[in-house]
Amino acid sequence: MISFQYFDGCPHSKATLGNLERVVTELGIPSDQIQLVLVHDPEEAERVSFAGSPSVLVDGVDIYTGKPPAEASFSCRVFTFDGEQTGVIPEWFLKEKLEGSPLDIGGEGQHTESGERSD
Repeated sequence: MISFQYFDGCPHSKATLGNLERVVTELGIPSDQIQLVLVHDPEEAERVSFAGSPSVLVDGVDIYTGKPPAEASFSCRVFTFDGEQTGVIPEWFLKEKLEGSPLDIGGEGQHTESGERSD
């Protein structure tokens, strides 16, 4: 299950959600495998282990850190991709993390144990 966590007012959640929707469509992941989680306040952030907005988790694991969220944060997230800081998770990163996952049924190839693709 893919969980997209965000809060209203985050300037980057809409762009990241758009990127996620495009990648999910491209990979053929069924829409019923995506859960949108609107976090309303810091108390709810604690209850759902919200790492900040936006967050994308696959089966409870944050795709950016590769770990389940350790601490809750009711704030905007900042990511670093190719040495640049941004609040938006780019399509290429989402595709890289979701491709080959158990949710990817689009036949984009398999990954070996070393992480290399074998088509």
